[in-house]
Amino acid sequence: MDLSALQQILDRVGGVRVACVGDVMLDRFVYGEVTRTSPEAPIPVLARKSEKAMLGAAGNVARNVAALGGLAALAGVIGDDPAAGEALRMVGDGGMEGHLIRDNSRPTTVKTRYVASGQQLLRVDSEDPRPVSREIEAKMVTAVRYAAEGAGTILLSDYGKGAVTAAVIEACLTAAKTHGARLIVDSKARNFARYGAADLVKPNATELAAATDLPTETDEEVEAALTRALDLSRCKAVLVTRAAKGMSLAVRGQPVIHFPGQPREVFDVSGAGDTALAALGLALAAGSEYREAIELALLASGVVVQKAGTATVTAHELIEAELSARMAPAEAKVQMAAGMVEIVARWRERGLKVGFTNGCFDILHKGHVAYLTEARRWCDRLIVGVNSDRSVKALKGEGRPVNDLESRALVLAGLTPVDLVVPFDDDTPLALIEAARPEVLIKGQDYTEATVVGAEQVKSWGGVVRLAQIVEGYSTTAAIARMSEKSK
Repeated sequence: MDLSALQQILDRVGGVRVACVGDVMLDRFVYGEVTRTSPEAPIPVLARKSEKAMLGAAGNVARNVAALGGLAALAGVIGDDPAAGEALRMVGDGGMEGHLIRDNSRPTTVKTRYVASGQQLLRVDSEDPRPVSREIEAKMVTAVRYAAEGAGTILLSDYGKGAVTAAVIEACLTAAKTHGARLIVDSKARNFARYGAADLVKPNATELAAATDLPTETDEEVEAALTRALDLSRCKAVLVTRAAKGMSLAVRGQPVIHFPGQPREVFDVSGAGDTALAALGLALAAGSEYREAIELALLASGVVVQKAGTATVTAHELIEAELSARMAPAEAKVQMAAGMVEIVARWRERGLKVGFTNGCFDILHKGHVAYLTEARRWCDRLIVGVNSDRSVKALKGEGRPVNDLESRALVLAGLTPVDLVVPFDDDTPLALIEAARPEVLIKGQDYTEATVVGAEQVKSWGGVVRLAQIVEGYSTTAAIARMSEKSK
């Protein structure tokens, strides 16, 4: 997106009210480590380390609306169990307006995922997908009326868990007409006709294929499927999300428009559709047209898939992502300490092992490349702390560095084994090490473990120290000496 346009949209969405209606669930993630196989069956044994829980489905849409600065009013059904209590607390803590109906005849829908090394091993669902009773349905209709008051859009999440009945859909259509709001449906159903004259239905490619019995791989196939989806329903538009291929929009009576996606490192797609729906709905509620709203939704979903679990995105992260997209890959790897801490936190959410090394790296040579390559083998992500010009001069004396900090940092960042380059001005990298808290601390074999700065600290939090091989005959000092000899 154009950065100026992005900033304007993000300014406009602040405080805009959006009603989030539909199935509400709890997404629970249990993280651990697998080091052995069970003697009872050929299955991995997960050593549990931590657990996180967050709102999912319509609840995750509301979380994302709130994270982007909007006012989210959430209407849905929960059980009368401990998970319901968790959900209610999350609504309050997340700054959302809650209109949740307790139903003691069904459990709160909970999806529990067991994760090791960033990979899901198993998902266990606790749910009752039958339609809610007439009594609960009537309460949901009332909740929709309250949630929709003053809303610019109504976002209906139909995950097939029983809350989205014909009466609830009709209540959403009526509320949209009453308040001049747009009704946008995120549907897992095969029958889009059940949503009446909704403004927009947003399936993914698999769901669109199921609803139309048509393939959805190529642009041409998607266009045919979108046309058929409009023929089979009364909705005014259909927007299909196509993962890395982007999104495609069909408005009744107009040609299909394709919005290509941007290449992203995808870690976890859990909830990406919810994030896209929230961004789309907020932008439309704030006065954006479809094209601008879809571009915001693409950006938001592209950022959230780089996070672990059912996550949200903020306005700051969207701006940061657009700025990074305009940088050369090497420039994007150079960060200050505060940026490093944020990035490392995201790596850790994904179960990645962080390594750290440091040096002056004044004149890069074969020995440096071999050293960094070996260091990267010991971790999933490698941070390189690089001395500032002042720090190099203090360590090496007059005439050093030969290359300034910017040059050294960018050259390092251009190397494949290096994931992050962080300058530091102190005489030692101890403060950076304590901020990053790496699992692996690497130095060359010209050190002993006892002389490595930060070794004691890294071992105190369960990390290890590794000593990488040194390529004989290669050093910056030797390179400078050879250049001096040749210049005589």
